Amino acid sequence: MSKKCYRYFGGLLQKQEKWLNKMAEQGYRLISADKMLYEFEKCNPGCVEYRVEYIGSKSQNDSQEYFQFLEDMGYKVFFKNINLNYSVGKARYRPWAEKGGRIATDNTTFNKELLIVEREKNDKPFELHTSFEDKIQYYESLQKPYVIFFLLFLLIGVLTKVLLLSLLGLIPLIPALIYYHQVKTLKKEAISKEW
Repeated sequence: MSKKCYRYFGGLLQKQEKWLNKMAEQGYRLISADKMLYEFEKCNPGCVEYRVEYIGSKSQNDSQEYFQFLEDMGYKVFFKNINLNYSVGKARYRPWAEKGGRIATDNTTFNKELLIVEREKNDKPFELHTSFEDKIQYYESLQKPYVIFFLLFLLIGVLTKVLLLSLLGLIPLIPALIYYHQVKTLKKEAISKEW
């Protein structure tokens, strides 16, 4: 028996992850994910767990290689969109992305900015990033789009002298500061572990 749920989380990765894990605890395993549609099948409660990974800054080759790496590790992996865009033939410029991933189209990484990673639940912690360097790099990649949007809104607001646009720039500043704090904390932990 399958169950369909319509949800939209945008950039709230932890909220999406918690919801998927709650569904797993209730006995539902993800079988497909689309724009807003999540389809589940019945399973034993708590037999799987999920992590949601942002890969929107990676190139198409790096995204595919990472996808394949995770599948080779025994995980079940789904691509997922981070935003709602129902148009066809779009291209998006991502100045924060690595070389090769700055222009995203329907044929590359457009609407494939997230990976939902599933594994069989066990006693070991489920972490996709285990080293401090890897975690820091990941959180910095999450922070970059928000910083760019903050600066863009601020610049447009100043140039057009529209205070509302500058104030809208404060919205992406919130997650940018959250990720900045996480990066700073991880760097402190890395230094203390070295001693």
